[in-house]
This record gives sequence, C-alpha cells and structure tokens, in this order.
Amino acid sequence: MSPRAKAAAARRGGRARGRGGDDPPEIIRRKSDHVGICLRDDVQHSTDWWDDVQLVHCAMPEVDLAAIDTTTSLFGHDIGAPLVIASMTGGHEHGADINDHLAAAAAELRLPMGVGSQRPALEHPSYARTYVALKEHDVPLVIANIGAPQLVRQRGGAAMGPREVRAAMEMIDADMVAVHLNFLQEVAQPEGDTNAEGVLEAIALLASEFPVIVKETGGGISQEIALLLKAAGVRGIDVGGAGGTSFAAVEAVRSQERGLADRARLGWAFKDWGIPTPVSTLEASVVGLPIIATGGVRSGLDIARAVVLGASAAGVARRVLGPSLKGRRETREALDELIAGLRAAMFLTGSRDVGALRERDFVLSDRLMAWVGRLVQEGD
Repeated sequence: MSPRAKAAAARRGGRARGRGGDDPPEIIRRKSDHVGICLRDDVQHSTDWWDDVQLVHCAMPEVDLAAIDTTTSLFGHDIGAPLVIASMTGGHEHGADINDHLAAAAAELRLPMGVGSQRPALEHPSYARTYVALKEHDVPLVIANIGAPQLVRQRGGAAMGPREVRAAMEMIDADMVAVHLNFLQEVAQPEGDTNAEGVLEAIALLASEFPVIVKETGGGISQEIALLLKAAGVRGIDVGGAGGTSFAAVEAVRSQERGLADRARLGWAFKDWGIPTPVSTLEASVVGLPIIATGGVRSGLDIARAVVLGASAAGVARRVLGPSLKGRRETREALDELIAGLRAAMFLTGSRDVGALRERDFVLSDRLMAWVGRLVQEGD
C-alpha cells in the first residue's frame, strides 16, 4: 500500500468513535447532527432571494459558447470559475469522505475550498483526520475555519487565539483562514456560545498576523459591519446571507429531538432571519474588498447573478453536500452542472469572460428594492 493510500485508510478508520472506542464528544455528535439535519429536514429559508435578481437578456450575444472563459482570480490565486466550495463540515463520522470528495473535485476544476469549523479537531486532535484530505489534493486556494465566538471567553472557558489559528491552518496547509460569525446559530443552540463582546478586536488581532476572511453563516453582513471589518484589516468577506440553510432552523430540529420545546420555538421563530444574500452582496461590495456571495446559491445562474451584483465569487454548500456523501464522481458532476449553468448565463448576457459579466445590467424585485432603499437612505 502506498503512503498516500495508508494515510487515506487511517483517515477513514474509527469514524464513529473517539480514541480507545469511547463515544464521541458532544461537539463531534453536534457536527454529525448538522449534516444529517441539513439533508433530511426542511431547514431552508422560506424565500429564494436569488430569484428576485434578473439579468438582462442579450438577443445577439456575439460570442461562441464554447469560447467563453470562466477563469478568474481570487485573493491572488488563479481559479477555474468564480465559485468557492464553501465551508461545510469536518470533525465527525462522514467528514473525511465528504472533504476528500470535495477536494478531489476542487483540484480537478481548480476551485477554492474551505472546510467546516476546525474547533472539533483543535479540541480533540484525533479528529484532525476528517479534515486533512485537502493535503492530498492540489486545491488552488485552501481556507481554514475557526469560529468568532471561540475568539472571546465563553462561560469561563479560555479564548482561542493565534496559536490555535496557526494550528488550524497547518492542519490542512491553508492559504487563508475564515473566521465565521454564527451568532444567529449560537443563540438558537442549546449549548450555544453567546458572548460577542470583544470579537472585532480579536479579529483585528488575527488579521495583523494571518490572511483573514470573515464569513457569516446565514445572517448576512451589512455595509456597516463590512466597513468595520475592512478597518480591522481582513482580506475579504463572505457575506453568508439569508436564503439558504437556516442554522436557526437546524438548531430548532436538534432542540425538538432533545425535548427542548422552548429552545425549539426560539429557533423556528428566527428561521427566516437575516439580510438576503443579494442585498448583502450589494452592501458589502462597496467597501472595496473581495466578496464571496454564499447563501442560497443553487445554480450556475445564481453564480452569475452574484458576480453581476459585485461578488468576486459565489459560494456553494448544500448544493454539493448530498453528492459529496456519495462519491467523487457525483461531486464532480454537481459542480460541472453549476459551471455549465454559469456558462449559459454568460452566453445569454453576451459575456465572453468574467470581467465582461461583471459589467452586465440587472433588475431587482420590489421586495429586494425595499432592502436596497434602506441602503440608499443610509448613504444619503
């Protein structure tokens, strides 16, 4: 058996239990719960906000579909399309396979990829095996992941800092680190970390030492917060807006399964909370940082819409989660379908490359214009 094959076998071994056959810690079970709930339950936002963005049709594209160039750059890395495999998972039973299948496709298609929160592996090092598949593939841009709530003290526990961030990056040979803002999820989570005091200062500290992206996880980022993050020195923003998976709803399901009725009601009440991803993309893009538009992206047309609104790339998660559980072929097919849809949208707007696509016109629905009107009023 080759060294790479041995590493892969070791990575897949002992998935369901921790060291010595013990039951996995709570944080590991929680990560597994999240994947199962996302695939099984209706935890999607009630509104597909991307359908409220229409691109203007070009009846005579004057371009050969076969010659359309989807390549672009992101944070100085050349990539095959303005598409990021968004941070999803790791640290649980299926994490190794999911990340392996995603990383293999990312390498083939030259797409950036992030991993889910690496807190499980930082607290329980044996679970690092569920993330390290990225080191086995030539992914053009690798993004580590740590939670903003863990950068400040929670319930008397010690805060994470540069040492843990460095360990997370080294775990997967990452080029950058995403600090995720998931306070909507935390407030709905029975065991959530809900102290947010000092987070901006902690992000600024990390940004002085590492290339940091800040990403939301379903609530969106306003222009006000984007400006604060730019001033803190971050390299880019993933808006993570409303329209895709609602982690308030995910936590509501977890609470229901544990008989926590009050907590479940809280989660369901905030199921549709957040700034729509298209609006958040418009708001954040004006600050002059690279923007990744994640949140409800389900098609290549949505990717094109994100680019036209000002995003450097769109991020996809749930759209490829199911295929990534099945295998490399299914994962590659799902991503190929997304890129084919992007090409079609570029063709029908007369865009022979991503630069041309960025210049195309768009029309917003009345309900999105109500959000944009808020932005215009604040600008005045």
